[in-house]
Amino acid sequence: MNTNRRAIAALELLLLSPAALFMAALVVRHLQPLQSEPAHTAQRIVLWYAARQWTLWVLLIALPLAVLVTGGAALLRGWNADAALRQAMRHPLVAVRRHAATLFVAAATLTAGGVLAVVAVHMLMN
Repeated sequence: MNTNRRAIAALELLLLSPAALFMAALVVRHLQPLQSEPAHTAQRIVLWYAARQWTLWVLLIALPLAVLVTGGAALLRGWNADAALRQAMRHPLVAVRRHAATLFVAAATLTAGGVLAVVAVHMLMN
């Protein structure tokens, strides 16, 4: 069971990485003037995403939505099926060590929800 959670966590991190790269580039390009190197590279990443219509739908909506759905289903299934997980949540330090894969799935799921919220707000503003 723990192997499945590790595979789900790795898959979610892989699927979430393009959206995380874009969000990080958005932040980095505002930290320094665009002529400075980290901001210049971040600007090029943002412009690459903006130049292609499919990146919004695939990399910023579909992949995070897939992470949100799979992560939510895996967490719900794990919570219902694993009494040790429910017991470990009473002692958070023990849970971090014994259920790290589940925590990675939860973090990726929350991050995907955040990315989708940012993209949805941005789409509604335009």
